[in-house]
Amino acid sequence: MTDYPALILETPAEHPFAQFVRILGKGKRGARDLTREEAREAMGMVLDDKVEDTQLGAFLMLLRHKEESAEEMAGFTEALRERLQPPSLAVDLDWPTYAGKKRHLPWYLLAAKCLAQNGVRIFMHGAGAHTAGRLYSEQLLGALQIPLCRNWQQVGEALDNGGLAFMPLVDWAPQLQRMIDLRNTLGLRSPIHSLTRILNPLGARCGLQSIFHPGYQAVHRDASGLLGDTAIVIKGDGGEIEINPDADSHLYGTTGGESWDEEWPQLSSQRHVKPASLDPEHLKAVWRGDVVDSYPQMALISTMALALRGLGQSREQAFETAQRYWDARDKSI
Repeated sequence: MTDYPALILETPAEHPFAQFVRILGKGKRGARDLTREEAREAMGMVLDDKVEDTQLGAFLMLLRHKEESAEEMAGFTEALRERLQPPSLAVDLDWPTYAGKKRHLPWYLLAAKCLAQNGVRIFMHGAGAHTAGRLYSEQLLGALQIPLCRNWQQVGEALDNGGLAFMPLVDWAPQLQRMIDLRNTLGLRSPIHSLTRILNPLGARCGLQSIFHPGYQAVHRDASGLLGDTAIVIKGDGGEIEINPDADSHLYGTTGGESWDEEWPQLSSQRHVKPASLDPEHLKAVWRGDVVDSYPQMALISTMALALRGLGQSREQAFETAQRYWDARDKSI
């Protein structure tokens, strides 16, 4: 005798998270952005593990297809900040590093290292090597003597001892790391890759952000403005916080809830030839002063100037300070 599945005679209760998937996916005319409050509630459920895997995948891809709004990003950030319990640490710059580099070496790491030598306290964070063919910060921390911290106490000690600390996202927001790791399952990056730029978990004086795709920079600036943060957003080289000296740079800033914009002209009169390969030893050689290379010199000085601009210096003053810091750096490595 065949055993047939039981018939469903009563309508099952709708999952509480289903409303948010429906808001985003209700067709061209019915779908809309989440409000800031809805975004905060939705991300709160995700962070509290109250969402089914199928819902999470649908939610992330619908957001990706629609393109996230400033209100949604602000609400998502608020949900995370409500659940974080970091210690009170003095930080000047929040420096997210999630993109990886594929055309040029990560000169921003030397910029951060030099700034830290001069009393600028920098918290860096990243999510590891999630996309093939790129060189990530985590792969170079040891070689460049940048402290890898696995808890907040280690972050505080690194900031007090050297002014620079790197902490992996998985150690302070594992749910976000899990969503980033879905990149190779879903086939696309999700909005979480963008969200990590805005988080500023320690409430740094200024958050630096790099968004590669045009049109998203203003959204990120607006989200940080809604949160009351001071931030500068650029289209950095390869998606990292690094000024490309071969191109004009537009700074999207927000201070005290007020937006501002600034144009930085390209530094090089002609485009540099992309290196044939990325040799991390070249980073150390430039730091020691063993080689003279115009591209990294321009890239790291202007990236340092960007950071100092975020801390209140004028563009001219920031470049002068950056050059002075670089010339006087401790070259041991």
